[in-house]
Amino acid sequence: MAEKDLTQRGTENSVEGKGKDAKGKVKDAVGGLTGDTSLQAEGKLDQAKGKVQDTFGKAQRNVDDDNRA
Repeated sequence: MAEKDLTQRGTENSVEGKGKDAKGKVKDAVGGLTGDTSLQAEGKLDQAKGKVQDTFGKAQRNVDDDNRA
């Protein structure tokens, strides 16, 4: 099987990152509504991880685009 190029990996990282961010927003909101500060903190951490992964994915795609030019 052929190795994935940076654009494919970058897209996958962005999608996974956006999913983590969304999951984190839900946890944060539920934690806030129920007064569960632990769940709220976990949600904020998930959001941060998701944003980092999405940004990394965008960088991968940009590097691949630059290499193709």
